Amino acid sequence: MNRHWLTAVSLAPLLGVTQTLLDACAIAGISVLLIALHQLAMGALRRGLPDRSRLLASVLLAATLVTCLDLSLRAWALPLHQALTPYPMLIAVQCLIFEHARTDSRRWQETARLLGGLIILCITLGATRELAGWAGLHLAALLPGALFLLGLILALYNRVCLSRTPSRRQGKL
Repeated sequence: MNRHWLTAVSLAPLLGVTQTLLDACAIAGISVLLIALHQLAMGALRRGLPDRSRLLASVLLAATLVTCLDLSLRAWALPLHQALTPYPMLIAVQCLIFEHARTDSRRWQETARLLGGLIILCITLGATRELAGWAGLHLAALLPGALFLLGLILALYNRVCLSRTPSRRQGKL
């Protein structure tokens, strides 16, 4: 899967909705649910459709799922709908990117790993923004502050979790 496209598409809902931990959990759960439903339905449709029709079917399916989500949120969870709007509509684009970047080998393992990373990142960013807002750092509640905090979280992840292997491009002194 092309992680660069997935990361770029996921940034808008990730930064826009994660002002509180509840909103972050909601957008993470909704994203995982819709992407998984889209992948399951497209798995059944892939076998019977020619290549040209798959893209159209994927677009229609993603739009249908997102519309059903929007109508459900309006009917049964209006405060959540008002807090998340317009970001759940962008999940349709994530569904299309997942479908386009799908590979046949280890497809479900890679998709599950990426979705798990998205959930962890949403929850971490939501909790960090909420704690920073309680501490009086009101910049964290705004979108530029969210981008700054995301950079700090990713830098901390790179520092702690990734192995420190020397680059081959480093010159010798």
